[in-house]
Amino acid sequence: MYFTDRGIEELEDRRADDSVTLGWLAERLREFVDLSPESEVTVDRLATWLARFDDDPDDPDYVDGAVHVAPIEVTADTATAAGVSSAAAGTATAAGDSRSE
Repeated sequence: MYFTDRGIEELEDRRADDSVTLGWLAERLREFVDLSPESEVTVDRLATWLARFDDDPDDPDYVDGAVHVAPIEVTADTATAAGVSSAAAGTATAAGDSRSE
Protein backbone atom coordinates (compact mmCIF):
# COMPACT_ATOMS: atom_id res chain seq x y z
CA MET A 1 0.00 0.00 0.00
CA TYR A 2 1.26 3.45 -0.90
CA PHE A 3 1.27 6.18 1.75
CA THR A 4 -1.35 8.04 -0.31
CA ASP A 5 -3.68 5.03 -0.17
CA ARG A 6 -4.54 5.84 3.44
CA GLY A 7 -6.75 8.72 2.35
CA ILE A 8 -8.34 6.55 -0.33
CA GLU A 9 -8.98 3.82 2.25
CA GLU A 10 -10.57 6.35 4.63
CA LEU A 11 -12.75 7.69 1.82
CA GLU A 12 -13.89 4.19 0.98
CA ASP A 13 -14.51 3.29 4.64
CA ARG A 14 -16.46 6.46 5.40
CA ARG A 15 -18.23 7.19 2.10
CA ALA A 16 -18.48 3.93 0.12
CA ASP A 17 -22.28 3.91 0.35
CA ASP A 18 -22.67 7.59 -0.65
CA SER A 19 -23.76 8.60 -4.13
CA VAL A 20 -22.54 11.87 -5.59
CA THR A 21 -22.68 13.58 -8.95
CA LEU A 22 -19.58 14.50 -10.90
CA GLY A 23 -20.72 18.11 -10.57
CA TRP A 24 -20.55 17.75 -6.78
CA LEU A 25 -17.08 16.19 -7.07
CA ALA A 26 -15.91 19.02 -9.34
CA GLU A 27 -17.03 21.58 -6.74
CA ARG A 28 -15.19 19.71 -3.94
CA LEU A 29 -12.04 19.60 -6.09
CA ARG A 30 -12.29 23.36 -6.70
CA GLU A 31 -12.71 23.97 -2.97
CA PHE A 32 -9.71 21.76 -2.24
CA VAL A 33 -7.53 23.65 -4.74
CA ASP A 34 -8.66 26.96 -3.20
CA LEU A 35 -7.52 25.67 0.20
CA SER A 36 -4.37 23.93 -1.12
CA PRO A 37 -3.19 25.77 -4.24
CA GLU A 38 0.08 23.80 -4.24
CA SER A 39 -2.01 20.76 -5.25
CA GLU A 40 -3.56 22.44 -8.29
CA VAL A 41 -1.50 20.53 -10.87
CA THR A 42 -2.17 17.15 -9.28
CA VAL A 43 -5.91 17.83 -8.91
CA ASP A 44 -6.06 19.05 -12.51
CA ARG A 45 -4.36 15.85 -13.71
CA LEU A 46 -6.80 13.73 -11.70
CA ALA A 47 -9.80 15.66 -13.05
CA THR A 48 -8.52 15.31 -16.62
CA TRP A 49 -7.95 11.59 -16.15
CA LEU A 50 -11.47 11.14 -14.73
CA ALA A 51 -13.00 13.21 -17.53
CA ARG A 52 -11.27 11.13 -20.21
CA PHE A 53 -11.36 7.77 -18.43
CA ASP A 54 -13.27 5.89 -21.10
CA ASP A 55 -12.28 7.86 -24.22
CA ASP A 56 -12.04 6.24 -27.61
CA PRO A 57 -8.82 4.24 -28.18
CA ASP A 58 -8.67 5.74 -31.69
CA ASP A 59 -8.08 9.18 -30.15
CA PRO A 60 -4.52 10.23 -31.10
CA ASP A 61 -3.84 11.22 -27.46
CA TYR A 62 -5.02 7.83 -26.14
CA VAL A 63 -2.10 5.89 -24.59
CA ASP A 64 -2.17 2.53 -22.79
CA GLY A 65 -5.80 2.49 -21.73
CA ALA A 66 -6.13 6.17 -20.83
CA VAL A 67 -5.69 9.51 -22.49
CA HIS A 68 -2.14 10.62 -21.87
CA VAL A 69 -1.64 13.52 -19.50
CA ALA A 70 1.86 14.85 -19.99
CA PRO A 71 4.21 14.61 -17.00
CA ILE A 72 4.94 17.83 -15.19
CA GLU A 73 8.54 18.98 -14.97
CA VAL A 74 9.45 19.43 -11.33
CA THR A 75 11.72 22.34 -10.60
CA ALA A 76 13.06 23.53 -7.27
CA ASP A 77 10.20 26.08 -7.13
CA THR A 78 7.41 23.56 -7.81
CA ALA A 79 9.05 21.00 -5.52
CA THR A 80 9.15 23.50 -2.66
CA ALA A 81 5.51 24.45 -3.27
CA ALA A 82 4.55 20.76 -3.21
CA GLY A 83 6.60 20.02 -0.11
CA VAL A 84 9.15 17.86 -1.95
CA SER A 85 12.82 18.27 -1.08
CA SER A 86 15.07 19.80 -3.73
CA ALA A 87 17.04 16.53 -3.91
CA ALA A 88 13.88 14.55 -4.66
CA ALA A 89 12.75 17.09 -7.26
CA GLY A 90 15.12 15.64 -9.83
CA THR A 91 13.53 12.19 -9.57
CA ALA A 92 9.84 13.11 -9.27
CA THR A 93 7.73 13.35 -12.40
CA ALA A 94 5.04 15.60 -10.98
CA ALA A 95 4.48 17.83 -8.00
CA GLY A 96 2.95 15.69 -5.28
CA ASP A 97 3.97 12.42 -6.92
CA SER A 98 6.39 11.27 -4.21
CA ARG A 99 5.10 7.82 -3.29
CA SER A 100 6.58 5.51 -0.72
CA GLU A 101 5.53 1.98 0.06
